[in-house]
Amino acid sequence: MTMLIKVDPLKPAEDVLRKAADLIREGGVVAFPTETVYGLGADCFNISAVLKIFQIKKRPADNPLIVHICDREQLKDLIDQDYQKASTVMDTFWPGPVTLIFRKKPVVPKEVTGGLETVAVRMPSHPVAYKLLKLSGTPIAAPSANLSGRPSPTRAEHVIEDLYGLVDAIVDGGETPFGIESTIMDFSRERPILLRPGPATIEEIQKLIPNLEIPEFLLKKVNEPVRPLSPGMAYRHYAPEKPLILVINENRLDEILLKYPDAPVICPQEMITRFYGRRTIVLGTLKEPFTIAQNLFHVLRTVDSVATKVAIAVGFEPKGILFSVMNRLRKAASEIIE
Repeated sequence: MTMLIKVDPLKPAEDVLRKAADLIREGGVVAFPTETVYGLGADCFNISAVLKIFQIKKRPADNPLIVHICDREQLKDLIDQDYQKASTVMDTFWPGPVTLIFRKKPVVPKEVTGGLETVAVRMPSHPVAYKLLKLSGTPIAAPSANLSGRPSPTRAEHVIEDLYGLVDAIVDGGETPFGIESTIMDFSRERPILLRPGPATIEEIQKLIPNLEIPEFLLKKVNEPVRPLSPGMAYRHYAPEKPLILVINENRLDEILLKYPDAPVICPQEMITRFYGRRTIVLGTLKEPFTIAQNLFHVLRTVDSVATKVAIAVGFEPKGILFSVMNRLRKAASEIIE
């Protein structure tokens, strides 16, 4: 039986959250909110608990997990390198939605790192995640709290839909603020490299790290590495159950609409008048692009409740947070019209 634990997202009661922390310490698996998406967490040093995460999610064993910490002192237990060159990023974005990759210490189980000699670490800013980490007294390994391949969960109801009965507890802290997973950068090599775009945008990061390497697979349609170098790579993610057609080439939009006359269209508020007479699912507004990121995964789950065979999503100019949104839409799409 899965325990449901309701907490105030801003001021979670310690006595209530302690139930979840006790489960973590005892080798259990707990879903909890972060500022990005809900995570599915276990004690990162408990191999049997970590393996439960992979079994529950049906996650490939070579897909590494992110280790969550509540203070920089915990880095000493995890990484085997000087993190000075990442200090500017840490000072700016920690606690927050940025994951950094370093060379790992031998004590970090390879089950956590997908067999890699590096470990992905982040310090979440969400009050529930922070207090859970503090009460647990251990770094928590946690991927997103969904079945692998499904849209990431941004509400407790999404976690319940995918994982109720499979996990020990679900901590309900309401809707997550950012709505997409953390930005990931690799500092284990000579030159820092961006591996996953997220709420911390490329433009913001490049101001701090002018020599940041941005791989071609993030900029254009080329294959990602076969071996995942970080979470969110090499496997199809975020996909609704029904086919999703992503239309990037606006000149072909009318053609696709004609081909699928009953398909709902996922679009920003500013475009709904173009689709008069057709069902639209509004992502957010271009005036506040972070609303588009926040609603993205909820909308991708919503399309499965619409009684049609396919859905259509309109692409965005990949700038700022919308670069990260387009990264997720490309991974979710069954077909991309460019």
